[in-house]
Amino acid sequence: MPKTTKTKKKVSKPKIKAAKPKAKNVSKPKVTAKAPIKISKTYVPNDTEKYMCEKHKVFFRMRLTEWKKDLVKANNEALYFGSMDDNSVSADVVDQASSYTDKNVEMKAINRQIKLISEIDKALARIREDIYGYCLDTAEPIGLKRLIARPVAKYTIAAQEKHEKNEKVHADD
Repeated sequence: MPKTTKTKKKVSKPKIKAAKPKAKNVSKPKVTAKAPIKISKTYVPNDTEKYMCEKHKVFFRMRLTEWKKDLVKANNEALYFGSMDDNSVSADVVDQASSYTDKNVEMKAINRQIKLISEIDKALARIREDIYGYCLDTAEPIGLKRLIARPVAKYTIAAQEKHEKNEKVHADD
């Protein structure tokens, strides 16, 4: 008898792939980084451009920032040099009264400038929120001429007059 060799057949078990939970294909909104708009120092917004376009916002942001820097610098100098005068005490009563009056006027000016710096900060915040240049009451455009003249303006001329009338009425009470 001939020898027969038995060959074992390899029985392969079917591999069961573990079902992976499919990640939801959440599309992220593509954020395209806008290149910062550069404008020349001599640029002035005009009415032919779209109202409060990016150029206008950059122009007013630069203008407000420069104005704020100048005010802060002037306040610091006034406070520093004003404190230098405190050391001079005059024996003459008239000189003391004059010095006191001068310091009082100077402090009032500094307080007004501090309030203006606060208004500038609020205007810069409105630029970031994309509501700069529009009336806070009526949401109408304030106008480029008014904003160039008064960059911290919050109201149209009509709305500003209405506010001033209300202040006057309440001040009379």
